[in-house]
Order: sequence, then structure tokens, then C-alpha cells
Amino acid sequence: MKTLAVLVFPGFQTLDLFGPLEMLGDLSDKIDITIVAETLDPVPSVHGQSLLVDKTILDGSEYDLCLIPGGDSALEVAKNSAVTNWIVETASHAELVMTVCTGSVLLATTGMLDGRKATTNKLDFRETVPLGPNVQWVNQARWVEDGKFFTSSGVSAGIDMTLAVIAHLFGTDIATKLAQSVEYEWHSDPNWDPFSELAGLV
Repeated sequence: MKTLAVLVFPGFQTLDLFGPLEMLGDLSDKIDITIVAETLDPVPSVHGQSLLVDKTILDGSEYDLCLIPGGDSALEVAKNSAVTNWIVETASHAELVMTVCTGSVLLATTGMLDGRKATTNKLDFRETVPLGPNVQWVNQARWVEDGKFFTSSGVSAGIDMTLAVIAHLFGTDIATKLAQSVEYEWHSDPNWDPFSELAGLV
């Protein structure tokens, strides 16, 4: 059984979080999911729905896996040293770290992605990647794997990345069956990224 910490913060992007959790949640015999936030107060998404929290950042950072969603507010969270310190501690211990959309930029501001390849939301790409100046940002990728770090493009890309992580941990057959169970067409090629062209990045 692997432990997974899912960091949430006010204004998190709804699908950034619940897309990956839809896939990971069906692996309850393999992954124990913990929702983590700065406090135990319910955390509102960007759309206003609030999520209950299991533990706070003060309750520890020893998790096997970590997931960081994005949202416009992620760039404000990057200024919160209590949260960013927890991210560094958790990412340092974890065997695998996942980020979605601007969650990649949030992780990048901690220095944990320095010298590594990563990607993020293409619509915000030019405005956000300067916040991680030492990251090798990939402007055309659905997701990027570099060591234990899996970073994904905008919002729905988090589902494809999560399935790739599941395939990495538990095998492609399990990932494929999970995608089929929710009638989702898994883009299993990390280089599939038509949105980079739409955003004028290539």
C-alpha cells in the first residue's frame, strides 16, 4: 500500500484535482489517499465547491507519492513559505511527485525542478515559466517525466499523466482498464500536444 498526499489550497482547479483522483481512487487496495492543506478548514475550489481536509501540513511530510494540482491561485501559494517548505520536504521524501497545470510552476518555485525537464499549462506558459528560471521547460508535451517528477500540461492533461503514473507503478493493463472503465480516451503519448500550437508555442 502506497501513501499519497494530495495538496489542496483555496482556488485549486477542479479537474486538476478530481481528474487524477477519479483514476487513483479506484486503486484503494494499492493507494491510500490523504487530502492535505494548510489548515483543517474546508478548501474551496476555483468554482466554489469546498473540499474536506484529512490532515494539515503540520501533520507530517512522509508520503510515498505526492500530487499538486494547479489553478491561478497556485502562484499566490508559491509565496506561502509554510506550504512551500512542506512541498520541499514531501517531494524530497516521496518516490514519485505529480503536478498538474500551474501546480508545476508552484513546484518549480521551490527549486525542486531545477535542472529538470517539466511542462505546464500552455495558455499561461509564457507568463508563468519565468517563475522557474532554472527549469528546462518543455513547450510541447502532454506531460513530462524526469526522474521521480511527472509534470503535466493544462487541466485535462493531468488525467493522461496520472494514467501514465499508474502504468509506471502498476502496469499498463491496469491503467488501460481504468481509462476504459470511465469511457476515457487515454492519450498515452506524452508528446501529443496540439494545444502548444494553438498557444503559439511551436
